[in-house]
Amino acid sequence: MTGRLDPRGVRFAAAITTVVLAVVLLTGSGVLAALQAVVFAIPVVAGMRSSPYGALFRALIAPRLGPPAEHEDAAPVRFSQAIGLVFTVVAAVGYLSGATALGVVATAFALVAAFLNAAFGFCLGCEVYGLMARVRTAR
Repeated sequence: MTGRLDPRGVRFAAAITTVVLAVVLLTGSGVLAALQAVVFAIPVVAGMRSSPYGALFRALIAPRLGPPAEHEDAAPVRFSQAIGLVFTVVAAVGYLSGATALGVVATAFALVAAFLNAAFGFCLGCEVYGLMARVRTAR
């Protein structure tokens, strides 16, 4: 299904992202923040099917599960990946340039968003995407 995603894969990716960002926050690693930025950049540029964490889900987890009860549109998820990319680039720049407070704040924002999706299935970036779509159609 082109343009449709298994929401379990999206949550799986958010869980990995949560762990990575928690490690970034605990260690102050600008390099790890930059690596997470690359993970976000790949599906933003090449499409959601190219997501490294999504590929891991499809290879290791999905075969052990039944088919998903529903699918979700890829566009809002891709938008949320773009937001994550911005925050992790800012975090990496902050940590690597010595502006640690900037790195901490940017990482914390990205971590909260990833955790909300992983734990509760609430995609903050997807909600912003929907809000922007409603504002555009209201004009």
